[in-house]
Amino acid sequence: MKAYTTISGDVWDVIAKKVYGSELLADLLMANNFDLLDILVFPSGMTINIPDKPPDADMDLPPWRR
Repeated sequence: MKAYTTISGDVWDVIAKKVYGSELLADLLMANNFDLLDILVFPSGMTINIPDKPPDADMDLPPWRR
């Protein structure tokens, strides 16, 4: 598992876009960082766990339709 260090103003979908190339995988980040779910806008310097992207992730559908 990799890690990402936030910059001020990061939000879940922006981080997903940066690390996976799609904001549609924000749910994967959130599921693996349960203790940070109450944060909507991150300050700088927080560490987010970045799990590997599932090989079968359908990037054309939002999480609730996969």
